[in-house]
Amino acid sequence: MQVLLDFLRRYNYLFLFLILEIFSILMLVRFNRYQGYVWLTGANEVAASVNGAYTGAVAFTELREVNRSLTDANIRLQQENHALREALADTKYDTTYTHRRVLDELQGYRLIPARVVGNKIRVGADNYLVIDRGSSDGVTAEMGVVSGGGVVGIVYLTGRHHSLVMPVTHSKSSISCSVRGQNYFGYLQWDGSNTRTAYVADVPRYAKAHKGQVIETSGYSSVFPPGIFVGRIHKVSNASDGQSYRLDVVLGNDFASLRDVSVVATPYKSEIDTLRRRAEFIDMNSED
Repeated sequence: MQVLLDFLRRYNYLFLFLILEIFSILMLVRFNRYQGYVWLTGANEVAASVNGAYTGAVAFTELREVNRSLTDANIRLQQENHALREALADTKYDTTYTHRRVLDELQGYRLIPARVVGNKIRVGADNYLVIDRGSSDGVTAEMGVVSGGGVVGIVYLTGRHHSLVMPVTHSKSSISCSVRGQNYFGYLQWDGSNTRTAYVADVPRYAKAHKGQVIETSGYSSVFPPGIFVGRIHKVSNASDGQSYRLDVVLGNDFASLRDVSVVATPYKSEIDTLRRRAEFIDMNSED
């Protein structure tokens, strides 16, 4: 306390000067409108400058955060793009071997050679292909279509001389597939994000799947025989249900440049389809 009193006693003239100065300014502003206006205007300008500087500092800080987030996202996209390019390079490298293996797996099946004459493959669309073979050539709906790169899709509609094919790059496409060398299977589907990739859903969590493994047809349908190349695993992640894996797959075919294909005439498809229809008919009657 004594120190404070000594300080005030030492600088009493300075404090008196400041008090008189403040009092004079207040009297001047109060009783002189012009001076009051000038003082208020100046005070507002100072306040605006301070507020502008503060707002600019906040905006700069937020901009740095946004820029950092965009940079991180860009790095992740570059890494994913690099990994996808590597996977595509591996797939292209295997083209000759894949073509030969596809033909080996299809021995004993009648293949109807065809050429793609209509191709409008694009991202985010329900894509279709048109081939130059139809019912007069023995093509029927629900036949499988393959190429040297592996599975292409399934015949959707047939005319006399042309057919419409639903490729695997269609939102309603669902083909039973498995990891080569394993008995676990799931369904190949397409989310519309990239015409070179698809994914296999519902793969059990105890399945041993990793990047680079081959995805092929499982044979659990009358459309494709087992062992037909589909693509290679690009990424393994948890499915949305948390109970299974999702396998992102780089497809063996480049659908944008696809030309020569073959329609697979499965020997016993009609017999299998007839048995299934009979089973469905029996089930319906048993419920009644």
